[in-house]
Amino acid sequence: MRTDLSVDWDIPPTPGGLPGRLARFMGPGKSRSESAVENTGLALGATVLAAGIWSTGAHHTWSAPQLAIVALAGLDLIGGILTNATNAAKRWYHRQAPGTRRARLLFTGAHLAHLAALGLLVLPGDWTWTLANGALLLAGAAAVEFTPLHLKRPLAMAVFTHAVLANLFWLQTPTALAWFAPLFFLKLHICHLVPEAPLKRRHHHG
Repeated sequence: MRTDLSVDWDIPPTPGGLPGRLARFMGPGKSRSESAVENTGLALGATVLAAGIWSTGAHHTWSAPQLAIVALAGLDLIGGILTNATNAAKRWYHRQAPGTRRARLLFTGAHLAHLAALGLLVLPGDWTWTLANGALLLAGAAAVEFTPLHLKRPLAMAVFTHAVLANLFWLQTPTALAWFAPLFFLKLHICHLVPEAPLKRRHHHG
């Protein structure tokens, strides 16, 4: 038996109602192994992140709403990185259909709410951090989305690198939040906006 890899852009049908909307948001046709990696990675990542934040003692200085914002942001970013990296999500968000570019940019732009919540409510009131990262997010997303296909991956890597460096040197946050910028831009500029071929194994007998 020989095993080959092939590209599979066929999107499976989705059910109606809430299950269908959820499937289309996460990516229809996610395999059990993809779900296992996603769920395990989220659980382990959230544990490591919580332990890291706890070790800084920041939880003693944050209010309950601030802790909730940080926790939700961490879960969303870790889960989003893993979800957007799956074959199912790549197949759905980068399919050849009207409106997919607009959907990707709207999804990315919606994360300005993350920056506002963290920058204005947790830091707090850091307009420089909030607006600068908003500009990095939108400018980087436009650059990746409108560049030719063969340049999207290296350009996304460049955009991600520059955004992280800007945060390390000029848009610094407390140690307890140092993880936010790398995970934020990884999720959006690389995992969400870069198209990747959804691969499928085919087994040949003979």
